Amino acid sequence: MVLRFAWEELEMAATPDTTTDLAALAARPKRADARRNYDKLVAAAREAFAEEGSDATLEEIAKRAGVGIGTLYRHFPRREDLLEATYLGGVEGICAAAAKYEDLPPWEALTGWLGEFVAFAATKRALAEELFSRLDRDSPVFKGCAGAIYGAGEPLLQRAQAAGEVRGDVDISDVTKMISGIAGLRRTEPEQIERLVGIALDGLRPA
Repeated sequence: MVLRFAWEELEMAATPDTTTDLAALAARPKRADARRNYDKLVAAAREAFAEEGSDATLEEIAKRAGVGIGTLYRHFPRREDLLEATYLGGVEGICAAAAKYEDLPPWEALTGWLGEFVAFAATKRALAEELFSRLDRDSPVFKGCAGAIYGAGEPLLQRAQAAGEVRGDVDISDVTKMISGIAGLRRTEPEQIERLVGIALDGLRPA
């Protein structure tokens, strides 16, 4: 229950600004070798937080990434810096994924992207509790993330609505919150999550 409330707080802390440049917020290093280490650390953190939640240690993350703890601290002086980068990386990924579905039929495009959103939301559930406890609500990272997700998914939803495939009384905020709520269910098998998402998507169809 705490994790669900934490996720909702993260969404409320964000400002729907679809012009946000997420890449600019990430402040990744420009040197190729430093960039590789940065990306390896973020990938390792995503895995560790997904598996162990807030119990994941920085030492373990550095080991997973194959770098020393000093390298981790050079890129992420504070634990919250790594948390923000991991969260932002996931947001960038789900936003970029929308482009893969633009040429599909409207309903397939929307549900294909939402299928990826389920995995994104489930992974972020593992970060939610610690992010909430450490969150700076004025951080531009968190202010822009929800808006960026809405900006990626809204065209897919509107195209499906224009085609008569989706009821007209919902917006992208409704849809992503619905999917996030299902993906965030604890002690629920992936197969049941998939079935519940399917039921929810059926509810988007026009009467």
